[in-house]
Formats: sequence, C-alpha cells, structure tokens
Amino acid sequence: MALKLDRLPDREAVKITFIADAELKAALNDYAEIYRRTYGQKETVSELIPFMLTAFMVADPGFRRARKQLAETRSQSPSPQTRVT
Repeated sequence: MALKLDRLPDREAVKITFIADAELKAALNDYAEIYRRTYGQKETVSELIPFMLTAFMVADPGFRRARKQLAETRSQSPSPQTRVT
C-alpha cells in the first residue's frame, strides 16, 4: 500500500494542539493506524500532522505562488528602522 506521506524521518518531538471535529479526529486516527500497518512503526497523530501539513502545502501550487509573492512583497517593503518620518 502506498501513502502520500512517506515514512517520517528521525526528529525531535513536537507537540501541537488544535480543535478538530469528530469526523476529522476519526480520519486522523485511521491514517495513523494505516501508517503503522504500512511502515511497521507507530506514530501518534500529533507526530504525523506537521508532516501531513507540509506535504499538503508543498503540493498546493496556489499556496507556493502566493507565498513566493508574499516573500517578494516582504523583501521590497522597508523595515521599520529604515522608514523616514
């Protein structure tokens, strides 16, 4: 079975807290179980979420374009220290 999310790399533990509805919680729990069966390694939902979000954002061309434009806008804006008043 192939998952969109590859096996997680070694990493430091990260705790993330957010509110999810019951359907999303069940789907995340199912994903964690399928991940365990696929890779033979148990990962908690909170360990999977950052990698899932990263994979989602990397695969979103609209986000990548908008983020690039945002970075360009930020680099063109004068910093607060350089503003003339």
